[in-house]
Amino acid sequence: MSPGPAGAPLVSVVVPTRNSGRTIEACLRSVRAQTHPALELIVVDNGSSDATWPVATRLADVVLRAGPERSAQRNAGIARAAGDWVLWIDSDMELAPDVVERSLATARDAGATGVFIPEASSGSGFWARCRALERRCYAGEPRIEAPRLVATAYMRRAGGFATWLAGTEDAELRNRMLADGVGLAGTDALIVHDEGRLSLPGVARKRFYYGRGLPAYRRAHPGAVSAQAGATAKAMWRHRRLLAADPLHVRGGRLGRRRPHRPQQPAAEIVRAAAHCAATVRAAGSARPWHRRPWGGACTGEPTAPPDSWHRRPWGGVCTGGPHGSPG
Repeated sequence: MSPGPAGAPLVSVVVPTRNSGRTIEACLRSVRAQTHPALELIVVDNGSSDATWPVATRLADVVLRAGPERSAQRNAGIARAAGDWVLWIDSDMELAPDVVERSLATARDAGATGVFIPEASSGSGFWARCRALERRCYAGEPRIEAPRLVATAYMRRAGGFATWLAGTEDAELRNRMLADGVGLAGTDALIVHDEGRLSLPGVARKRFYYGRGLPAYRRAHPGAVSAQAGATAKAMWRHRRLLAADPLHVRGGRLGRRRPHRPQQPAAEIVRAAAHCAATVRAAGSARPWHRRPWGGACTGEPTAPPDSWHRRPWGGVCTGGPHGSPG
């Protein structure tokens, strides 16, 4: 534990794990590298059979065993936490060095009880890129994202996470916080989620597993599912230019077509590329020169004027044959 200078609030970081050997050391080291001086690191393991436990005992302040699901693990960590604030992350996430410091500053300045912290996905392969594109559209959406830094007193008063849910427990907590009228705010710090190499069967199994709790979630929060679906549709519309810049992964996410393997990009490179592509797309509607971008690839930065042979094509329709000065 790092007590820090007098007056610095102690933040307890809770990390649930299960066979997280691939990512656990990078995750815990990113917590240890925080600029905020007062931290407590708690790992709650659910019967790992790989190297997770020895790594956790070496790097964490407290290591517990609990289960059977992530909600119960988080609750066990919160019950043990000594901090004024609790931050929970998954074992395949890494924190930028200033995440805790900036999130606390946001909570202080806004008088908030909970803080949303945006995520960026890192991974290799077609499906990881689909996920990264999807996640960029959700940033700043309070009906899609969920708070990750919350006052410990509130979490204990509210009873922690719903142990009868798996996968939607973050959304369920967010709905309770909104219903309670507590202050929520968003920070511009960043968590990188190491998705690894995703596969379509793996994504489908995970969605199916999490989806089993939806009926209970819907009964507990009437209208929440439709509200989140509406928020998702609006987020996609607001980011339509970003999506239009990468139609390959937009279509692939819907149709489930396989794509060749590509090497994994470093997380920092993905974040820089996302910002560059978003800026390029915003400029493309009114400014020239246009940039070349191979189909499904990254912008090369090579300027080019739109070819005269481009034709009009209604969104989602077929080419009309009418010439136009910009892509259809």
